[in-house]
Order: sequence, then C-alpha cells, then structure tokens
Amino acid sequence: MISFDDFRAEDGSPLYYQILRHIRRGIASGAIADGDALPSRRVLSATLGINPNTVQRAYRELEEEGLISNHSGAKSYVVLSAAAVERVRRELVESEARTLVGSLRRTGVTKDEALELVERFWEEDEKA
Repeated sequence: MISFDDFRAEDGSPLYYQILRHIRRGIASGAIADGDALPSRRVLSATLGINPNTVQRAYRELEEEGLISNHSGAKSYVVLSAAAVERVRRELVESEARTLVGSLRRTGVTKDEALELVERFWEEDEKA
C-alpha cells in the first residue's frame, strides 16, 4: 500500500495536484512500483483531512495518464512500464528544474552562480 505518512501540503497549489506530485515523486524514485495498491479514496481523504472529491480528481488524472488502474468498488493499483517510469521521472525533473531556474533568475542569480550552487549542494548531498 502506498504510504502518505510523509505527505505534507506544501505550497499554494491545489491539493489534488500535490497528491499527483507525491505519487509521481514516488514513481520517479522507485518508492512506488508496479502493482502497488493505493489507499481508497475514502481512506485517503480521511487520512489527509480533505474532501473525497479532491482525491477522486487526483486518481482520475492518474488513470487518464495510464499510471493507475481503477475498478469501481475495488482497490486501485499502480500500473507501470519502464517507459512510463522514465516519462514520469523526466517530466518531474524538468518541471522542478524550470521552477528552480525561474526562482533563481527572479532573485538575480546568474547562470554561473546557479551552476556553482548546484554543484556545491550536489557534492554536499553525496557526502551526507
């Protein structure tokens, strides 16, 4: 069963989108694998303290993307191919990189400064 224990509402983006991002991050990192079960809509909405329609919207989008299989009255499961995992990973990384670059540019950071920061933090993370 996919865990939402570490789920935290982050920014001002809609909650359904944050649920999508949580699941996509799990897929990209390998924490969520093919065949993993998702919590029911009712259980997840109660766990997160949100409207069941919010969970329904997130699950519907995941199904439309071909990442989960929904069955009326039954559990939903993750359905992943290697190509789907790579697509999710690429889309997630590109989206987060765009956000980071935009934020750095708005604060006046140059490309060289940004690359230095990324390199420094990358190396620090490897040592940790």
